[in-house]
Amino acid sequence: MAYRYWCGECGFKTPWLSRPQGEQQQIHHYAKRHPGIPPGGHVEINRRKPDRRPGCLHLTTLALLLLILAAACHH
Repeated sequence: MAYRYWCGECGFKTPWLSRPQGEQQQIHHYAKRHPGIPPGGHVEINRRKPDRRPGCLHLTTLALLLLILAAACHH
C-alpha cells in the first residue's frame, strides 16, 4: 500500500510513499512551514502497490495471445 499525507494547515501533500516515508515528509514539512504546530491533516491510502504498472500485464497478455494466434494459423 502507498500513503499520501495532506497538511492540515495548507495545501501541501506528499507523493505516494510508504507509511514511514510519508510520515517523515509530513513532519519535515510542519517543522519547516508551520513551526510549533503539531503535524495534522489526513492520510489518503492507495491500496495498490506504489510501483505497480497495470499496463505491463495487459501488454504481456496481448503478446501471449498474439503468439498463440500466430502458432495456430501457422499449422
